[in-house]
Amino acid sequence: MTKILVIHGAGMNMRGKVGVEIFGPMTLPEYNTKIEEYAKELGVEVKCFHSNVEGEVANAIYQAHDDGTDAIIINPAGFNSGVPVLLGALRQVNIPSTEVHITNPTARGGASVVLPVCKRAIYGFGIFGYYLAMKGAVEAG
Repeated sequence: MTKILVIHGAGMNMRGKVGVEIFGPMTLPEYNTKIEEYAKELGVEVKCFHSNVEGEVANAIYQAHDDGTDAIIINPAGFNSGVPVLLGALRQVNIPSTEVHITNPTARGGASVVLPVCKRAIYGFGIFGYYLAMKGAVEAG
């Protein structure tokens, strides 16, 4: 069974509480529930992880490497810039990663510095973007 780590970056714990006009009303626990439903539908094992601390996210990436995780899906959220530890961790592990965003962050100005170390990216499909990323991880590796 394909093992996927879904990482929610800095500030994702505030989804559904602030910025609702941009990101919608779903809370982080609701995201996780929907992601787990998608995983069940696709027949994959998924682990959802959130932290506002860059080093904790890097540790989760290294643990995924040690655990034999097949793919990483990351919504860097507040980690879109200035994250050398996170970038180093993603570069060091040999796990295909996909950057996912509920909306299109470039439409709000700026570009993600995480994207260049990811294999692919999915922006602007709402929560369904996680489904697309998991399906891509299963089918494309």
